[in-house]
Amino acid sequence: MKKDLLRAELKKRNQRMTAQREYVLRFFLEAETDHLSADEVYQKVQGRKFSISKATVYRTIELLVEIGLLRKIIFRDGIVRYEPVKKGEHHHHHIICVNCGTVVEFHLDNLEKLEELVKSKTGYTIDDHQLKFYGLCPKCQSTMKNRNNDNNDTR
Repeated sequence: MKKDLLRAELKKRNQRMTAQREYVLRFFLEAETDHLSADEVYQKVQGRKFSISKATVYRTIELLVEIGLLRKIIFRDGIVRYEPVKKGEHHHHHIICVNCGTVVEFHLDNLEKLEELVKSKTGYTIDDHQLKFYGLCPKCQSTMKNRNNDNNDTR
């Protein structure tokens, strides 16, 4: 389905669907929950022995963002990552562990009221939003708690 959307949009722009464009899109669709950077996509492509330049990967990703098939996300590490946009699906949000970097997606429907309030207060139309929480995941909390307990036992 996304491939058809890409093909239709490229046709409107008088551009053609290339194997490289299809291949880059497929990487994101197969990754599902991974938030891939352009470099990670390029490395994965190279690992599969598919001939594509780094510049083509970057240009294709930017095209997919422009068309609306991918969304840019920047977490605390400053690396630009991308995820597939799921049309018709409610926004999801992210919680990121500041220790190990694990990213968990979650849905929070009550932000619609906040979005309406922002629209009414500013006069803006809202096309998209991103919400990110940062903290410690349960595994890192447990590890730190155990480490603190071990330090207290040695005193």
